[in-house]
Amino acid sequence: MSEQSAHQKYEFKRKLEMLRTKKGRGTELISLYIPHDKQISDITSQLKNEHGQAANIKSKLTRTNVQGAIESLLSRLRYLNRAPENGIVYFTGAVDVGANKTNMETIIVEPPEPIITYRYHCDSSFYLQPLEDMLREKKTYGLLVIDRREATVGLLVGKRIESYRHLTSTVPGKQRKGGQSAHRFQQLRLIAIHDFYKRIGDAASEVFLAIDHKDFEGVLIGGPSPTKEEFEAGEYLHHEIQKKIIGLFDAAYTDESGLSELVNAASERLSDLDLMVEKKMMQRFFGELVADSGKASYGIEQIRANLEVGAVDVLLISEDLRAEKDIIKCGSCDYATTSTHKWKPGETSEAPGNCPKCGSILEVVEKVDIVDELSEICDQMGTEVAFISTDFEEGSQLMNAFGGIAAILRYSTGI
Repeated sequence: MSEQSAHQKYEFKRKLEMLRTKKGRGTELISLYIPHDKQISDITSQLKNEHGQAANIKSKLTRTNVQGAIESLLSRLRYLNRAPENGIVYFTGAVDVGANKTNMETIIVEPPEPIITYRYHCDSSFYLQPLEDMLREKKTYGLLVIDRREATVGLLVGKRIESYRHLTSTVPGKQRKGGQSAHRFQQLRLIAIHDFYKRIGDAASEVFLAIDHKDFEGVLIGGPSPTKEEFEAGEYLHHEIQKKIIGLFDAAYTDESGLSELVNAASERLSDLDLMVEKKMMQRFFGELVADSGKASYGIEQIRANLEVGAVDVLLISEDLRAEKDIIKCGSCDYATTSTHKWKPGETSEAPGNCPKCGSILEVVEKVDIVDELSEICDQMGTEVAFISTDFEEGSQLMNAFGGIAAILRYSTGI
């Protein structure tokens, strides 16, 4: 994924989080999905009809709010000759802002993928499902780790590894019990191995066949030799799945942890996946950190200082990071300060308190999104920005252990 599209995805995800927090009183919030090929005149006619129907709403307040939202949409559509290539979505309505008050708001979204179906939806919250589906990772790989004792079936969905089935065998060990001939024992053992492989094949096929074939990229099989080779050669998977085997890879573990080991072992075959690109970035950062080279930096203030002197090679930002800088001033004297903090959508910021110089009440005069601010400095300095998912272990560490932001430096600055 390009740096620009990764940033667009981050912004899109953040906008959806904000929209999820918006609530109306009753069915007062309108979601209008307009595909590229939909005639605007047809939409205008429907909205005028809906405006007339809204006159029948018993509650005067709800009636006023719904009609006001429709009027707002009609006025905006006057300036739209045709929807953009991917379509456009309008979210309009009287949003509850607390203290028994509402605010008429309109949020416009140009989606990253085409809108397929026209939709007018009125409810107490905005209808987001079509946009949520666009965020869903679609590229999927089947994962299977196997030896003669156990097997685990899973999926790699985008950047997330999911375990689905774990099977254990009744294959006897190589030491036969007394009273059995070596030949008879070996025959029983081979039958048990065959039966176990068949159970694995049936379980794996059931999981993999349930995936939409458009999203299913193929199957990775891991485990010790010769088990995985025997399994593939025996064609125990459904014939449609058997054709999709990408490769066999050595893996020491065949429980759930073996799925991660398999994905790492297949990294070269999966090198174009966003997951592998992000993993390499994080491994490079951890490598500099462990080597104590001075070329690993974390903490917003240290990173900003390194960015401003042009020392950052790659800025690593967690997709889950939500942080802003408040610019705070006193209206009675010249006191000014800044405060950096993380936030959650819909969360109300604490008041900044009183001025330490004159005691007057301080006020927040501006809020600056940290990701936008640092991304802008990166553009000026020719620094690469990488957005890192929390769906894999190293990405989760970036968010939880390093506050969601880190940097790989070009050289040690001592900052």
